[in-house]
Amino acid sequence: MKNPPPYVLPIVVFSQFCCTSLWFAGNAVMPDLLLNFNLAPTALGNLTSAVQFGFISGTLVFAILSIADRFSPSKVFFVCAIIGSLFNLGAVWEENTLVSLISSRFATGFFLAGIYPVGMKIASDYFEKGLGKSLGFLVGALVLGTAFPHLLNLFTQDIQWEFVLYFTSSLAFVGGLLMFFLADGPNRRRSQRPDFTAFFQVFKKKEFRASAFGYFGHMWELYAFWAFVPIFLGVYQGFHKTVEFNISLMSFIIIGVGSIACISGGYISESLGTKKTAAWSLSLSGLCCLISPIAVMYFNPALFIGFLIFWGMVVIADSPLFSTLVATHAPAENKGTALTIVNSIGFAITIMSIQLLNILRIELRPEYLFSILAIGPVLGLYFLNSKNPLISN
Repeated sequence: MKNPPPYVLPIVVFSQFCCTSLWFAGNAVMPDLLLNFNLAPTALGNLTSAVQFGFISGTLVFAILSIADRFSPSKVFFVCAIIGSLFNLGAVWEENTLVSLISSRFATGFFLAGIYPVGMKIASDYFEKGLGKSLGFLVGALVLGTAFPHLLNLFTQDIQWEFVLYFTSSLAFVGGLLMFFLADGPNRRRSQRPDFTAFFQVFKKKEFRASAFGYFGHMWELYAFWAFVPIFLGVYQGFHKTVEFNISLMSFIIIGVGSIACISGGYISESLGTKKTAAWSLSLSGLCCLISPIAVMYFNPALFIGFLIFWGMVVIADSPLFSTLVATHAPAENKGTALTIVNSIGFAITIMSIQLLNILRIELRPEYLFSILAIGPVLGLYFLNSKNPLISN
């Protein structure tokens, strides 16, 4: 089978970057939202979870109806990018309340379900060989898209906060338009009708279960870490009164550096193996969770930032590898549905971890907050081992 045209991967990666900038656009302007609409500090967790819950709802609908397997994935991506960009603009409405803001962020998350997993489906339809490396670039684009609003907010501090939302929506429109003109991949196997049993059938294969459950452990940590990076930086400043970080810049660096790790992990996996590389990344990020209280209290500023940059790399490096494992062990005709199902469950788990941190930040001493996230890597490593009873039966 001949290689895909050289323009395919750059288009998919760039479109993914443009469209996933919608994800944390609200978080990047969160202080302005809280101030402008008189919201309580706890709104941060609620608005972040609204996007996640919208994504979960969208992926459930897409999976049950087999949208990505029945219709052209590139056209699904285009439609969802356009609609998602419009809902992202809902946050600039002057009459917003907490309910309306949560609704607009929920709807943005819903249509991201037609972007992130569908983008992976498009990549898998083009790249059977070297899928881990291709998904490394793709998830790397997701990471940059997630971090980008923090950078944009940094350089637009003298401009109205609404500009961040206008700009990210414009990016999503461009990304969707580019994907519209991309033909379906040669490895696509179209499903003719909704398969309502696919949601359960894919989990019958033990290799698929091991990959999916490992991914779920990874997701417990990932988005909670990303959402609370600015909070964690603030906690460090609270312990070290003479230290003052540029939190927008540091948040962008700590999150954005993960894109390099995703790409590097894809290359490393070609020699070390996809499963083993994912396990190493998950182990290191779990170790970071456990070290975090010591880092907050005792690391000097340079060492602390270095620690967070390292954590920002290992916390995401396994994500494309787990997606590769899931895609590899899924039935060809239900690959899009399988990726969507796993994303749906994984992001449901992110809501639990984000809300748990949101509650514990009031009840728990702040330096111990991130150590709770170690639960995910520990369980993920356990489930990734196909010899454990839940997986092997």
